[in-house]
Amino acid sequence: MEDLQRALSKRGLTVSTLPDKGRCLFSTRDFYPGDVILSEEPYVCVPNKASPIARCDWCFSTSNLKKCSACHVVWYCGNTCQKSDWKLHRLECGSLSKLDKDRQKSLTPSIRLMVRLYLRRKLQNEKIIPITATDNYKLVETLVSHISDIDEKQLVLYAQMANLVSLILQWPDVNFKEIAENFSKLACNAHTICDSELRPIGTGLYPATSIINHSCLPNAVLIFEGRLAKVRAVQHIPKGGEVLISYIETAGSTMTRQKALKEQYFFSCICPRCAKVGTTDDIQESAILEGYRCKDNSCNGFLLRDSGDRGSMCQQCQLIRDKEEINKIASEVKLFSEKASKLIYSEYKTEASDTYRVIEKLQRQLCHPFSIHLMRTRETLIKILMEIQDWKEALVYCRLTIPVYQRVYPGFHPLLGLQHYTCGKLEWLLGETDSAIKSLTRAVEILRITHGTDTPFMKELLMKLEEAHAEASYKRSSQKELEDNW
Repeated sequence: MEDLQRALSKRGLTVSTLPDKGRCLFSTRDFYPGDVILSEEPYVCVPNKASPIARCDWCFSTSNLKKCSACHVVWYCGNTCQKSDWKLHRLECGSLSKLDKDRQKSLTPSIRLMVRLYLRRKLQNEKIIPITATDNYKLVETLVSHISDIDEKQLVLYAQMANLVSLILQWPDVNFKEIAENFSKLACNAHTICDSELRPIGTGLYPATSIINHSCLPNAVLIFEGRLAKVRAVQHIPKGGEVLISYIETAGSTMTRQKALKEQYFFSCICPRCAKVGTTDDIQESAILEGYRCKDNSCNGFLLRDSGDRGSMCQQCQLIRDKEEINKIASEVKLFSEKASKLIYSEYKTEASDTYRVIEKLQRQLCHPFSIHLMRTRETLIKILMEIQDWKEALVYCRLTIPVYQRVYPGFHPLLGLQHYTCGKLEWLLGETDSAIKSLTRAVEILRITHGTDTPFMKELLMKLEEAHAEASYKRSSQKELEDNW
């Protein structure tokens, strides 16, 4: 721990332990929006198995991939990545090569991550892989497992997974209890590695980053550049301030967020946003985000259950909405949602888009305009419409999501920046250059804080904005020339 403290102190950070929160990461200097607070390589990581595209096991690239000729499990994009991973994969490869095809099919990312965890510990103990203050197994040992909070069903699953890890490793002195506890640690501490557009691509264990606590109003954000984790400030963090990121999707009611945190991380959040639970403002926000709308389309009021059990009453105009009417529309939404899921699974994208349009129309009758459920349906529609290249319709729904994103996410949230980026790309495709410049500019304002400016993704965004400005300038010049000639 002393070595870690010394390493963190060079970055303007320190670890403190508080009675009600455990370990916390505090700043020993000021950090400003966009500043990199912490940068960390994973102790171990693996790409997602469920991804439709294979990825390099080292850098997560999808280009020029070749499968390991010995184990037929691991992929690399070239010699550089293969050599970088060879010390660890040499042992892993030997173990995986001995598995039959049925065993290989049961190799989930979690199993592979655990196997690599033990192999890396072995290599560090044998001094084949160097140990540093921020890269050693002792940091894994200090992670909280919450093993005593886990139900019996989950414990049995971890025991079965530990048995599979033992079969792969084939070590005589495997500690099954320790492996099961480490699976519990992974569940609470491993991070989903995402690409620049926040699409999940893998899982990694970042012990130093895991020290950072959660807030539903975070002052920092975790973004990945390939396998490298970077924590950037999105607010001014004064000297002595705690660094906080969000563990969960924060676009939801307090009850929804608390439920998600309790189920996966075994704690209740006490951030300023969650401290409002049960207050009038919190009840109103929950009703807007996850409840129903007034039956008068000209009213933007939200509904709460009527004390007489007649239905729900609009808190703005006092109109009662009959519960049978609400249940009827909700049932229709459920029916069409099941149909849409089957269509997507069967790759009938045009038919799926038509069905989601019906769902969106029904939800507009049922849900508040700022409803999370309505927003999610529109997100799905945008994705499908872009896949079938219906750019015009995709832009319509993308524009409808922006006000909701602005309400549910803080100003410098990467998802808000990415939605502006999507809007800008669609506007540019459709020749709406001036609108595209506005959207892309807003995207840059947010994403330069959350992503920095040096990644290929950000360079592409900045280039698009530059090209849009050049196109707008050319159009204005051409128009002026026409007017002068006229």
